[in-house]
Amino acid sequence: MFVSSATFARIPHIAKPPGRRALHSLLALPERPPIVSSGPPGRSAVTGHVATVFGCTGFLGRYLVSKLAKAGTQVIIPYRDEDDKRHLKVTGDLGQIVSMIAECVRHSDIVYNLVGRDYETKNFTYDDVLVKGAGRIANVSASVGVPRLVHVSHLNASPTSASQLYRSKAAGEAAVRDVFPTATIVRPGPMYGHEDKFLTNMSVWPIWWKLNHGQTKARPVHVMDVAQALTNLVGMPALDRTLALPGPSTLTYEYILELISTLTYNPPSRAPVLPKAVAVGLARAAQRIWWPALSPDEVERRYIDDADTPGDWALVGVEPDEIENHAITYVRRFRSAANFIRPIVVPPRPLTAEQ
Repeated sequence: MFVSSATFARIPHIAKPPGRRALHSLLALPERPPIVSSGPPGRSAVTGHVATVFGCTGFLGRYLVSKLAKAGTQVIIPYRDEDDKRHLKVTGDLGQIVSMIAECVRHSDIVYNLVGRDYETKNFTYDDVLVKGAGRIANVSASVGVPRLVHVSHLNASPTSASQLYRSKAAGEAAVRDVFPTATIVRPGPMYGHEDKFLTNMSVWPIWWKLNHGQTKARPVHVMDVAQALTNLVGMPALDRTLALPGPSTLTYEYILELISTLTYNPPSRAPVLPKAVAVGLARAAQRIWWPALSPDEVERRYIDDADTPGDWALVGVEPDEIENHAITYVRRFRSAANFIRPIVVPPRPLTAEQ
C-alpha cells in the first residue's frame, strides 16, 4: 500500500489536539480577569467574551447576535417578550445565548446598544427611547465596570437637523458620552436586508420615496456588513471615537426605485409626486390609526441627503458591498410568477457631476 507525501503532510495537523491555542488566545482587560479563548474555532468555540446586546430582536440586532454566537461569544439578550427572542436561541451552540433581565450587563466585557425606533408612540417619544434609554444603559454599564460600550446611532445624527429623529440621535450620543466617555459611537447609513424598511418599503410604497422628485441622496449599506463590523469590535482594542459606516456609493432614491423596477420586471410606479405640504398632512392624518404609519418626521427625512462623511470601514476590517450585488436577494419575491427566474438586469447608474 502506497501513501503519498501529501497524506503524511496532513498527519501532524490531524493529530494535533483539538482546541489547542496560542498567545493570541489571551486577552487582558483593565480591571477585569483576562479573557482566554478555548475550543475549536467556529460555532462551538469559546472566545471567552461575554456580550450584551440591547435591541437584539430588531433588524440589525438579529444579525449581530448570530455573528457573535457563530464566533463563539456568549451573548446576553435582554428582552421584553419571550416569543420575540426565541428565534435567537438557535443562532449559537448550547448555552451560547442567554436571556437575562436583571444584572444583564454585570458579567459582560462589551455591551451593544442597538435600541431605536424611527417613529413615536403614545407611550414613548424619540427622546424617551434614544436619549433617556441610551443614557440609562450607558450609566448602568459604567456603574458595574463594563470595559466597553458600543452605541449605534445614525449617519445623519445632528443637533441642528430638521428631523426630530436625527436630533434625538445626536442627543443620545451626547448622553452616552457624558456617563461613558470611552464609548464607541457607530453611525451606519440606511441599512437594507431581509425584512428591512428600505428596499422592501420602496417596493411596496414607492409613492413615499418619490418625494422631492426622488432626488434625495442616500448611502445604503448592507446590514450584514454593519453586523460584521460590530462583531469585529469584540477582538479589537477599544476605539474611543465615532465610526461612520455609510454605504460605498451615494445614490438617489430615483435610481434605487429604477433598480427595483428593473430587477423585479415591474413597470415603474405611476404614482404622482406629492407636494411636501400634502405629504405632511396625510402623514399627520395617518397618526390616528393604531399601527405604525408614515409620520410627519419621516416625510421630513425624505428630503434630507445622507451626510457626506468618509467611511471608517478600514478601522473595523470590513469592505462594504454595493447594493446592486445584493438587492435581487431581497426584492425577487416581488417578481410575478412568469418573471421569477428571468435573468438579473441592473440599470446603468446615472452620471454624476464629477463624471
